[in-house]
Amino acid sequence: MLRALAVLLTFGVFNILTLQAAPASESRATRNQPLRLSQDQPQYQEQDQGPAYENFTAEQLDNLLSPIALYPDPLLAQLFVAATFPDQVEEAARYVRANGQNGVDDQNWDVSVRAIAHYPTVVEMMADKIDWTTSVGQAYVNQSTDVAASVQHLRHMARDAGNLASSPQQEVIEHDNYIAITPYQPEYIYVPVYDPAICYYRRPYWGPAITFGVGFPIGAWLNLDFRWGFGGGWGGVYYTGWRPEGWGGGCWNCGWIGRSRGRINFNNNVYINNRFTNITVNRTVINRTVNVNNINRYNYVHKNVNYNNVQANNGRVTRTNSGNYGRPGNAFGNTGRPGFSPGGSNRPAANNKIIDRNIDRGSPQIDQYRGRDNNARNDRPPSSQQRPMPAPPQRTEYRPNTQQSQVRQAPQSQMIRPGPHTFSPSEGNFNARATSQRGQASRQQPTQQRAAFQPRAQSKPAPSPHGGGGRKP
Repeated sequence: MLRALAVLLTFGVFNILTLQAAPASESRATRNQPLRLSQDQPQYQEQDQGPAYENFTAEQLDNLLSPIALYPDPLLAQLFVAATFPDQVEEAARYVRANGQNGVDDQNWDVSVRAIAHYPTVVEMMADKIDWTTSVGQAYVNQSTDVAASVQHLRHMARDAGNLASSPQQEVIEHDNYIAITPYQPEYIYVPVYDPAICYYRRPYWGPAITFGVGFPIGAWLNLDFRWGFGGGWGGVYYTGWRPEGWGGGCWNCGWIGRSRGRINFNNNVYINNRFTNITVNRTVINRTVNVNNINRYNYVHKNVNYNNVQANNGRVTRTNSGNYGRPGNAFGNTGRPGFSPGGSNRPAANNKIIDRNIDRGSPQIDQYRGRDNNARNDRPPSSQQRPMPAPPQRTEYRPNTQQSQVRQAPQSQMIRPGPHTFSPSEGNFNARATSQRGQASRQQPTQQRAAFQPRAQSKPAPSPHGGGGRKP
């Protein structure tokens, strides 16, 4: 009896352990799955979603990042994160254009977009090149390591060409084959201006390769930096919290924090907050279509580079948006953001930066007349039907061979007026033969009446018999 009870207990305990081990193993596999997906892999692999997101190649990244790879690290770090919020970047550009920097910190944009809004030239450039901005955000979401590697590759090219060196505006420092660019002055940061087609290959024939405009103030909003060389890899963007020691102890490229820290106002905790330790990016940026023609121009570094992957990703978003597989509704979770027509419509909207600057495409009033004929009214027949043109009013004609004017009724035109037309309504009913006959009759009419209009000959006085002019007696 005791032996049987022991066998039953052993068997029960074994089953319990087996049942508990299976979920634990499954949970561990499920938990480890995202960890095995590095930042270089697609982050939105859903079941039955169809083709995977196609990454950018190294040459494509070099072309896309060449205009900004030489930006100072604190500004470049904010730009990468803000590029994942293209809609907010456009809104911030409109706000700064209308109000300046007043009230930027109080807006509900992402903290990175608010930081970029403190630099009007940068936010305006990003909004003006919104397809490029979207592509940079998509690359950073899926390929942050490749993005960092491309930045370092471009900086080495500029340095080898003799165009990247320290200046009164920025400090260029190198450590363990990593190049960092930091602000040199403690109160101001400068945005470099350069031609990517020249800066990465040769020295210009005249003048410096990199120039700088006016200096922008350094503020608490520059709370991000690059950890070049940390973590056994290329590093990436991290939140500094304005600590001079940087991430994980001392850092070789955070000297600018120590120089500027004493001049920063930390009373406002908008940018200095522990909740920013984990940087938030908008991963749904990959569900936004991009106009390939607007990024084909970025061939400064590598020529003849196509963006077939972008075209494939556009098709992937369109198929997902149509509801064939993946998420239903539009590609933005039925948010009606720009890039697709508002109100949850699945029809892509045309990209027009002038419209986007002045019109809120997210307004539901835009759909009020969408898909309607503006010329359709209850008192107007369809365009396929025709109706006669109304008779012209009476007019008075004055003939020179009559003493009084004659009034005649103009014959009612039998022409049929077509539908709405840009030009003359009778353009489609032109009769060349009738017009020629009217022209001949018009030319003959003055000939028949010419005698009635000839002036009467005036008699001249007889010449004086004495010659010369006659004189009155």
